[in-house]
Amino acid sequence: MTAARTIILGFLAVILAGTILLMMPFSTSEGTWNDPIVALFTSTSAVCVTGLSVVDPGTYFSFWGQFFIALLAQVGGLGYMTTTTFLILLIGRKFDMRQKIAIQQALDRPGMSGSTQVIRSIIATTVIFEITGVLLLLPAFVPDYGWSQGLWLAIFHSVNAWNNAGFSLFKDNLIGYQSSALVVFTITGLIIFGGIGYQVILEMYLWLRDRFLKKSSCVILSLNFKVGVSTTILLLFIGTIAFFCIERRNPETFGNLSLRDQWLVAWFQSVTPRTAGFNTIDNGKMTTAGLFITIALMFIGANPGGTGGGIKTTTLRVLTSCTKAILQGKEEVLLYDRKIAISLILKAVGVLVGSIATVILSTILIALTDPELDFIQILFEVMSAFATVGLSTGITASISTAAKLILIATMYIGRVGVLLLMSSLLGDPRPTRIHYPEENLLVG
Repeated sequence: MTAARTIILGFLAVILAGTILLMMPFSTSEGTWNDPIVALFTSTSAVCVTGLSVVDPGTYFSFWGQFFIALLAQVGGLGYMTTTTFLILLIGRKFDMRQKIAIQQALDRPGMSGSTQVIRSIIATTVIFEITGVLLLLPAFVPDYGWSQGLWLAIFHSVNAWNNAGFSLFKDNLIGYQSSALVVFTITGLIIFGGIGYQVILEMYLWLRDRFLKKSSCVILSLNFKVGVSTTILLLFIGTIAFFCIERRNPETFGNLSLRDQWLVAWFQSVTPRTAGFNTIDNGKMTTAGLFITIALMFIGANPGGTGGGIKTTTLRVLTSCTKAILQGKEEVLLYDRKIAISLILKAVGVLVGSIATVILSTILIALTDPELDFIQILFEVMSAFATVGLSTGITASISTAAKLILIATMYIGRVGVLLLMSSLLGDPRPTRIHYPEENLLVG
């Protein structure tokens, strides 16, 4: 039982437990036993913080069903190992070396030291941001739904936004609040900080603290912070401009909105493909160009160590830096005057190849099971599932059972990671002293 297998089987166990809970009569609004496929799909989507749903969560599930969805999204966003370790700490037990290694792999940390402090910081950060989100959303939901329902709506959407899940209790998701700056900026703020990674948030806090206290020795920002933050800002800026320019003449999405609302919707549409899944427009009515931009943003995803999916921003920067180095005739890959190790480059290439292979295979299989669907709809749905986004063109509920099972597998692979899944299947690599001769090969 390697660390990778512990994480892989842990997620499966949580999905299975969630499926059983969502199948119970008290989880549905009608008080009847739930369809196993619906329960399995919803549980997988919640644990994998995707947000895709074959039913309307707000009307199909009872309060307890909605509570289980939020709980599963919370566990999925924190990660199986983080949640398990936190429970171990609560009962006062210490964890062994194998658990420390599993935590290191789950959080993609460079070392194993300080695991207990990291877990506590992650839990504290989660609680602070989610409570802040609830307090900010209350003024928007309470006037429309009253205190009890408004409070639950604020809690549910805050948890899902922070964990980049994308489940909504409104029939039209957040389209009814597309012109509410409070809702738009609260949800997008939670999405960005939830997906940017706990390490980045911690570094940002320590840096601001040292600046405020005017300490002589300030925290030095890591390469992960610089790459993650700069790439996130760049993608948000490019996405907002692109959606505004492409969709502003589309009467089905932006065309009938005021200039202020167009910018609000463009900003939201730029943030949500970063593995969140909320929407303030009907994605099925977007132009083909808008859909492809959304697909590209979904594929890139969020930062490593956060609650989002995709290939991650750091993978994108490593690969683009490799391309830049080749074009400049350099033999070293540099990022912010730092050399990137060959092992990281190989890992980035592996993530890219594995991700593309998964998306292609899932798209082909669904095209075979549901040939009546358009290619762009299938690709959009598959990419949304793999990148754990949750956006849809509206076909999720109508696809065949086989296609739903394919999406379930795709969501699971996207959440645990292609490399971690392969590592669990193949086992830990064995060191070798064998070295082979080098030979040239025509490439490109």
